[in-house]
Amino acid sequence: MCKRCDWGTKNDLMIKYHDEEWGVPLHDEQKLFEFFVLEGFQAGLSWQLILNKREAFRESFDGFNPKIVAKYKRDKINELLQNKAIIRNKLKIAASVNNAQRYLAIQKVFGSFDKYIWGFVDYKPIQNTFKTMNEVPAKTELSDKISADLKKRGFKFVGSTVIYSHMQATGMVNDHLVDCFRYKQLS
Repeated sequence: MCKRCDWGTKNDLMIKYHDEEWGVPLHDEQKLFEFFVLEGFQAGLSWQLILNKREAFRESFDGFNPKIVAKYKRDKINELLQNKAIIRNKLKIAASVNNAQRYLAIQKVFGSFDKYIWGFVDYKPIQNTFKTMNEVPAKTELSDKISADLKKRGFKFVGSTVIYSHMQATGMVNDHLVDCFRYKQLS
């Protein structure tokens, strides 16, 4: 049996996410936006809840296409607020629309969101060497810096903890524990 990070053993959905997605360097613009939105919705909630609702989010948010989400108007926002399959938080839904607009602005300036966000780590993942989950931080000086820059650019729900979660999910940092089978695969 493979040794996994403790959090990645709770159920089949978490195992699949841990084994196939978490910590894998991600450079696809639409997938980066998906994680950006989902991490914002996770604020104050569990990742398990987000994963349980992920497909409904994808369907409701037009496949996380930032060009479409950026154009959402009141009718679409009201539709989302009535959708019991997703998290119906007015501020987070509004932030997703705002962030899609800001996301497109970053693409215009940098050529891609990927170039912008990965530029903070010189385009290569930070390799941490944590032995226990207690060592894994909720945020870092770098996530503070990225958070501040995003806020300056008008993004919402991009606190340092949300940004560090995004960095972990998209492989900007390898926070698999050193005895996890995924650690070496992603090093």
